[in-house]
Amino acid sequence: MSQHDLEKSPRHCASHHHHHGGFKLSKFYKRLFYGLSTICISVLTLVFLIWLILRPSKPHFYLKQADLYQLNVTTPHLLNSSMQITLVSKNPNERVGVYYDELGVYASYKGQQITVGTFIPPFYQGHKDTNLLTASLIGSGLPVAPSLGYDVGRDQTAGRLELSLRVDGRLRWKVGTWVSSRYRFTVECITIMGFSQNISSVPLNSIEGAQCSTTV
Repeated sequence: MSQHDLEKSPRHCASHHHHHGGFKLSKFYKRLFYGLSTICISVLTLVFLIWLILRPSKPHFYLKQADLYQLNVTTPHLLNSSMQITLVSKNPNERVGVYYDELGVYASYKGQQITVGTFIPPFYQGHKDTNLLTASLIGSGLPVAPSLGYDVGRDQTAGRLELSLRVDGRLRWKVGTWVSSRYRFTVECITIMGFSQNISSVPLNSIEGAQCSTTV
């Protein structure tokens, strides 16, 4: 058999057809991949543009009221506390809603936590909506620095006591039917509690409301 016949043999033709078919299949998958990639990139770009246009502003929080019912240090340096707070939460966005998935709040004094964390039930906040959030904060037998009892006594004499409130949580933004992933956020408030002439009277009330700082 001649060299020319070998090149045109059925075996050679079958092999050539197999490689040609594989090449077509490979081109089909490549086109499919590029098509899906283009669609995904277009969708992500659209979402990103919507996000840039709307760009949600972080929620606003305001401490409306704080009532301190108990704050005393016992031996050996254990603290008992009890207070009630009312927070105002406002969504400043006109086209973006907010899902609050987690909300935990606690109080601190002189840099030391004086209540355990209290969780506020999750809720959804619509466009430009305002919500009142209330929580009871309690600390029982919390270990504190030896100097804390002295600090409380000194502030009682001065007639004013400064407390810090902190909210830690997670939220999601909602634009139309699209909902973002979760973002951590913190809210920090500082309130001044005023002592009456009878320092043993309770509750101690915040002198005035406090604007809080929010970080997302």
